[in-house]
Amino acid sequence: MSFTTELTVYQLKVVLLGISPMIWRRLLVRNDSTIADLHHILQITMGWTDTHLHQFRIQGKRYGIARIGGIGFRDNPTRIRLADLGLRLRECFLYEYDFGDLWQHQIRVEALLTPAPHRDYPVSIGGKRSCPPENCGGPWAFMALRQQYSLTTIAERLMEIIDSGEPDEYREELYDLQYWLTVERFDHLKPLASP
Repeated sequence: MSFTTELTVYQLKVVLLGISPMIWRRLLVRNDSTIADLHHILQITMGWTDTHLHQFRIQGKRYGIARIGGIGFRDNPTRIRLADLGLRLRECFLYEYDFGDLWQHQIRVEALLTPAPHRDYPVSIGGKRSCPPENCGGPWAFMALRQQYSLTTIAERLMEIIDSGEPDEYREELYDLQYWLTVERFDHLKPLASP
């Protein structure tokens, strides 16, 4: 399936489905990136830990990195380049991560760009909100947790922990509370390490 093509950069918008307000990322990815590369790029930019199974569904076909005890794939993900897929402007495909929680990411090709000289790719150029914590139960569970952790609730709980005089006993809970305090934050405009 490999053939020589002109170097192009895909501007991709990644939207985590089933979440409101929307969690999304905008990426610039070269067309010579492989399916395996795109998996690693998505893991980094979304904030996942790559501890669960995944798959892409592109043009009716499944792609991914096979794992022992997981699903298998017909094609080698380190050999299939995005250019080989013939992706078109405005085309959408799906990336699923963690088949238990079933995080579904819709990926849309927003633009086909000429690579800028002296620019590193892949790069994250935009986005909104932090990714949900791993193993929280999926979109519906995340939405329920989000309502449970209002700023008022967090402030009241922090006061209880401070008043206890033993904040070290609550270290794990404090990390959880820290996440919910920063749930609206997203660090963008950063190069993504090459996979």
